[in-house]
Amino acid sequence: QVQLVESGGGLVQAGGSLRLSCAASESISSINVMGWYRQAPGKQRELVADIGSGGGTKYADSVKGRFTISRDNAKNTVYLQMNSLRREDTADYYCSGKKADSRPYWGQGTQVTVSS
Repeated sequence: QVQLVESGGGLVQAGGSLRLSCAASESISSINVMGWYRQAPGKQRELVADIGSGGGTKYADSVKGRFTISRDNAKNTVYLQMNSLRREDTADYYCSGKKADSRPYWGQGTQVTVSS
């Protein structure tokens, strides 16, 4: 029911920064958890970061200290600020939303490529 649209992906050199955006079709305040996942070629999709309706955040160990998830409820948008990017961060990044007792919603994804 919720539509999510990612943007902001692209090509960046190692050590650089990129900010991803996820625009939702309804108030993100009504969604329990918003998150970012990524999937690299030949690998499983993994959680990068998520943020709860109360503001609590969770990060994968591999991105702690480098990535920051945030939200702007007025704009119905969730962001992923990615700093100190590494080659291993190269992946398709997907925005997700989860309400209690329902299946997660997924965006179409945005590609991030980190070059050396």
